[in-house]
Amino acid sequence: MKLFSATRRLFRILLVVIRYRLDDILFDMPMPWWLRATGLLLPWRWFPRARPRLSRGARIRLALEGLGPIFIKFGQLLSTRRDLMPPDIADELAMLQDRVPPFSSEAAKALIEEQLGAPVETVFARFDSKPLASASVAQVHAARLRTGEEVVVKVIRPNLRPIIGQDIAWLFLLAKAAERASTEARRLHLVEVVDDYARTIYDELDLLREAANSSQLKRNFEDSRLLYVPQVYWDYCRPKVLVMERIYGIPVTDMAALADQQTDMKLLAERGVEIFFTQVFRDSFFHADMHPGNIFVSTTQPWNPQYIAVDCGIIGSLTPEDQDYLARNLMAFFKRDYRKVAQLHIDSGWVPAETKVNEFEAAIRTVCEPIFEKPLKDISFGQLLIRLFQVARRFNMEVQPQLVLLQKTLLNIEGLGRELYPELDLWATGQPYLERWMRERMSPKQLIKNVHAQVEQIPHLANMTRELLERMSRPHADNPPPPWQHRRSDWGLRLVGALLLGSGAMLAATAENAAALAAWPAWVMLVTGVFIVLRQ
Repeated sequence: MKLFSATRRLFRILLVVIRYRLDDILFDMPMPWWLRATGLLLPWRWFPRARPRLSRGARIRLALEGLGPIFIKFGQLLSTRRDLMPPDIADELAMLQDRVPPFSSEAAKALIEEQLGAPVETVFARFDSKPLASASVAQVHAARLRTGEEVVVKVIRPNLRPIIGQDIAWLFLLAKAAERASTEARRLHLVEVVDDYARTIYDELDLLREAANSSQLKRNFEDSRLLYVPQVYWDYCRPKVLVMERIYGIPVTDMAALADQQTDMKLLAERGVEIFFTQVFRDSFFHADMHPGNIFVSTTQPWNPQYIAVDCGIIGSLTPEDQDYLARNLMAFFKRDYRKVAQLHIDSGWVPAETKVNEFEAAIRTVCEPIFEKPLKDISFGQLLIRLFQVARRFNMEVQPQLVLLQKTLLNIEGLGRELYPELDLWATGQPYLERWMRERMSPKQLIKNVHAQVEQIPHLANMTRELLERMSRPHADNPPPPWQHRRSDWGLRLVGALLLGSGAMLAATAENAAALAAWPAWVMLVTGVFIVLRQ
């Protein structure tokens, strides 16, 4: 049945490609003649076809919508990278952020009633059937609680899990095949990347997890001028239903509305960068789905703009080691200390230990030097990533799957920065915050906090030390004895030995001459009995 479902899903993908003529878009791109010749192997290209009525951007968007949430999310990521795509495609993909075709309101109400165990009219004083927004995994309806609070109700799309499972299965199959066939694919850890993505998207299907993430992010930015997170109403939250405070803000990409309220765009862009660094380094808890459909701007103080974040289904975190490594690398980049960057990569094991530091330093300098002292609008991070991958291939640098979400968030941040304030210097904005964070890590207050944390571990460390010393004093105590030293408690054999011993003693006592040769059976029985008893 799984094979049948997977084959059916692959056939569905092929039908969507044919329906929206995506192969025409592909073969219109520059490519080698031998690769273009593969189009002759596609049967549907053997016959003349009428010119498509839709633009190429619309065809790509509709195809992604038809293929489901994994493909929609890919389109959402691409929509933030207008520097990498023609404007007509970017404009169409932007519609995937919050304008995915909704499912029926009847299905939404039925799911809400199933999850909450009560009719919608009983739970809410008002429930709007028309959704406020619709995305790849869920859609949102406006409502009012019986206690008067204005809320939004988020509902998971029905029957998502089987489709996601089939797409993930195909991604795993492709990743495994690529790793078997290509050393480059093994270096990129494609299977691990797919596995991380699978966990991420399955976590998104659990709205209780999203509610918990939202509550944590709200605590992290309590009373902050940078970011506001809506309140979660836990009494009405279930795995497939989430109820939270309704917010009223301007979508971050609505430039006309932001200009009308005279928003300080420079400060808004700088605060976006500060939020990113705060989440990553101060909290190690960052919103990893920051496409424009999830970010709004408050209307209360346009001269002191504040972001509003929704949809915390995807959250990333870093270990203290990852934080330290990333901070030291960024500081070295900011200071253009490319030798230190190269040495950090070698010390961390990202590149082989035998890599020549001088060669790696020169390669990094060639890639990074052109990007400094330029405004964001003049920096193509897409081209930078391509060149970094070329360096990675040359020096066998491995992709770190645990940083994939962070890389995705960086792409989103850059896309937002381009929209809000193209003159923003990302490096000049981020460097002071990072330097301050590193100073705080070495401050007396933080050192005392670290010492206090270590003191709390002393009882545990003492127990571990005692157990270690006991094992060292008896290094073979837990090892089983060798076969020749193995002692078994065999009372049956002991009894036989005792009988032999007794019988031998009786024969020796009744013999006329115990020392005579004829008395040998008695002595054999005695010796055997003594041996068996003592051996056991």
